[in-house]
Amino acid sequence: MQVTETLNEGLKRGYEIVVPAAELDAKVNEKLAEAQPEVEMKGFRKGKVPMALLKKQFGQRLLGEAMQETIDGAMNKHFEDSGDRPAMQPAVEMVDGENWKEGDDVKVTMSYEALPEIPEVDFGGIELERLVVKAEAEAVDEALASLAETAQDFEARAEGEAAEDGDQVVFDFLGKVDGEAFDGGAAEDYPLVLGSGSFIPGFEEQLVGSKAGEEKDVNVTFPEEYGAENLAGKAAVFECKIKEVKAPKAAEIDDELAKKFGAEDLEGLKAQVSERLEAEYAGASRAVLKRGLLDQLDGLVSFDLPPSLVEAEASQIAHQLWHEENPEVEGHDHDKIEPTEEHNKLAERRVRLGLLLAELGQKAEVEVTDAEMTQAIMNQARQYPGQERQFFEFVQQNQQMQQQLRAPLFEDKVVDHIVEGAKVTDKEISKDDLQKAVEALDDE
Repeated sequence: MQVTETLNEGLKRGYEIVVPAAELDAKVNEKLAEAQPEVEMKGFRKGKVPMALLKKQFGQRLLGEAMQETIDGAMNKHFEDSGDRPAMQPAVEMVDGENWKEGDDVKVTMSYEALPEIPEVDFGGIELERLVVKAEAEAVDEALASLAETAQDFEARAEGEAAEDGDQVVFDFLGKVDGEAFDGGAAEDYPLVLGSGSFIPGFEEQLVGSKAGEEKDVNVTFPEEYGAENLAGKAAVFECKIKEVKAPKAAEIDDELAKKFGAEDLEGLKAQVSERLEAEYAGASRAVLKRGLLDQLDGLVSFDLPPSLVEAEASQIAHQLWHEENPEVEGHDHDKIEPTEEHNKLAERRVRLGLLLAELGQKAEVEVTDAEMTQAIMNQARQYPGQERQFFEFVQQNQQMQQQLRAPLFEDKVVDHIVEGAKVTDKEISKDDLQKAVEALDDE
């Protein structure tokens, strides 16, 4: 086998690989010899089928396998000997493939972009500022008031008061289609919060203004995509008898509220809220710290970037931003989105930092554990209520999805590793100032 370099320009590499026909033939014979003892064929005892007959029967298929294995072996040996790491899957093409016939040498071209050499970085020269925010009493009180709203109760309105949006109406109802009652269309003492969207579109709005003791017909049309085929698209009348109209009332901020949220008493709930707030502040602070670190790293290193990676990243950025600006377009059958100079510049930064962090993580032997991956999958699965198991199984069988989940975990662990070796100064600030710092991240 012969490997000849045809291109060495920047990070671009090109090679021609020639596999002699005799080498392929020897490999096919080797495969046939390995298989011969187990081959059974009519007219011959097991293991006694002549090699010539085996070659006639299986030679073509084994020749294809031999070609693939030989070329793969040549590529692997090249990368092992050269130390090159391809930025993307190498492009491999057979020369004169249409005209090739058995007995000819095999010529293959291989081209790729090599990953660059990453320079050393002195973490000790990196200085970072970590923003620290304490959970002040005012913020805790605001959070408690929000919890009280979510735990709201309802109390009866004064006699004769009409129901408003957000009120709870307790009523009996009987639904009919074409004058006939249907299964599941009736209930007694049903508590419905107006505006909750619990019922068919158009139903709840018609109960706004109703009063306790009134009887009212609600006219609606079931959606065309309604689950029950016998009701889909049908007009219906619901005979409603209003029994109570209740206005929302925020829960009292007391020990009873605390118990609803798993705390022993109000002081315990305040401690929980304070801890949660400071965890949120710490998460926001980390985002600001990480951006500061990446900005410094971006200014510390400079190396050639594989054009294919930059182009792919720029296209992805342009595509994502276009969809954010055109949310009404859900599919991807639109015209090609051409990256701008700004997209290319951002892509260069992302690729440069991505390669740097990958190199630093590899040298530091940073790994994402199975437990961390499982937790990440579980967190993602919560976005699909009722389908968590299916999502989990989907991720287990999808390498690309696993990589999408592993990449940010790996990056965060590398960032933590770098921060440990950097000079970090804590600075205590207010919640508002932290909010401004976070908002500034989006403006950059």
